[in-house]
Amino acid sequence: MNRVTITTPEHVEITLEPAGAGSRFLAVMLDFVITAGMCGVLAGVVSALVPRAIGNPIIITAWFLIPLGWHMLWETKGQGRTPGKRALSLRVVDARGLPLSLHQALVRNIVRVVDFMPAFYGVAAATTVVDPLRRRLGDMVAGTLVIREPKPLTYRSELASERRYNTLRTPRAMRLIRHRISLEERELLLAICMRADRMQPAARYDLMEEVAEAYRERLDVEDDATSGENFVRDLTSVLFAQRK
Repeated sequence: MNRVTITTPEHVEITLEPAGAGSRFLAVMLDFVITAGMCGVLAGVVSALVPRAIGNPIIITAWFLIPLGWHMLWETKGQGRTPGKRALSLRVVDARGLPLSLHQALVRNIVRVVDFMPAFYGVAAATTVVDPLRRRLGDMVAGTLVIREPKPLTYRSELASERRYNTLRTPRAMRLIRHRISLEERELLLAICMRADRMQPAARYDLMEEVAEAYRERLDVEDDATSGENFVRDLTSVLFAQRK
């Protein structure tokens, strides 16, 4: 399976692994079961309270809008992960590795109607098998990509053991970190830490100091006694400890 390598503005390369057709199908099945249950409940309520001539159009509309709203909500507000994708460790992102925009989420989910044809995701199955990046038609049109979530479990333990005293392990700092740093930034910080040993000393120092300064300002942390590299490693350690 082809992989996508993205170079960030900080000249750090991040590799994304496109999800396979099988895992994507299982994820969409889980979401389908949930949304179908929601539609079924709504249909029962409408049928009991509203005349059939009015109720049937409502039910038909709901079968389109509920799945559409479900996927759009989770993909824009849930960091690209519906409950089905989360269960299979998948996530949908912009083709550049960035979070989805509302427009992209709308386009890829409207085109889902075409991907669904002629039977249960027949077009989607065909395109994901043919496309090198395993994209369905909606992904191609919207410029999105479904990827496997990275699981750097081995490095997580290394991060935690690097420094015994972490100045960011305070209730205030950890609360700010949880609310102000996205999943994409967490992955970027991890990539920086993992590649630090392969950088030239001057470039490594400059990068760590620049990143540390940006996050000190973002988190309103005054910690000049800690070097830029130690601050970045401390921050990355806290992020992965919070998301186990």
